[in-house]
Amino acid sequence: MSDAATPRSPLRFLPLALFALLAALFLVRLFSGDASRIPSALIGKPAPAFDLPPLAGLKDVPGLSTEDLRKGHVSLVNVFASWCGPCRQEHPVLMAIARDGALKEKGVELYGLSYKDEAKNALEFLEEGGNPFARIGVDPGGRTAIDFGVYGVPETFVVRGDGVILYKHVGPLTPSAVATTLLPEIEKAQAGSSPSKD
Repeated sequence: MSDAATPRSPLRFLPLALFALLAALFLVRLFSGDASRIPSALIGKPAPAFDLPPLAGLKDVPGLSTEDLRKGHVSLVNVFASWCGPCRQEHPVLMAIARDGALKEKGVELYGLSYKDEAKNALEFLEEGGNPFARIGVDPGGRTAIDFGVYGVPETFVVRGDGVILYKHVGPLTPSAVATTLLPEIEKAQAGSSPSKD
């Protein structure tokens, strides 16, 4: 009896159907919503415990620890790296935030977390574009970033004065994102309101 006469099982198409379904789900998730609003398990929870050293060679800029996020003022924690193209794109926006008198008057502090970077490269990056950060913690192995739930750089966290993370922005900040999203989240944090559910 030849193989041609044997009926083929419809199950042979199952792997192809599963692949097509997964691909469709991926595309729907990719093109729906705002990628900067990827949910974080830490929203509404205290920042993880960490104590990072300062960036060697950068004068008068101390390291960063959990205690710095619990001093009563709202903190922005920006995770960056010199090797990250979007971080370079975002850097002028961070410099503008650092110069913003309104944020300074409100006591908002901008902190940096140098992610998986060589100290000399991070130093050159900040010397070239300016240093917007009041404190910088060096995270060469990426452990603290993992504890924060970082997907990739850059990411920026809004942290309430008691150390609770209220918001996470994924990707480079733009002037529009600062005006329409980041500033309202900072205002919520200063008012002590609940975390954003986005």
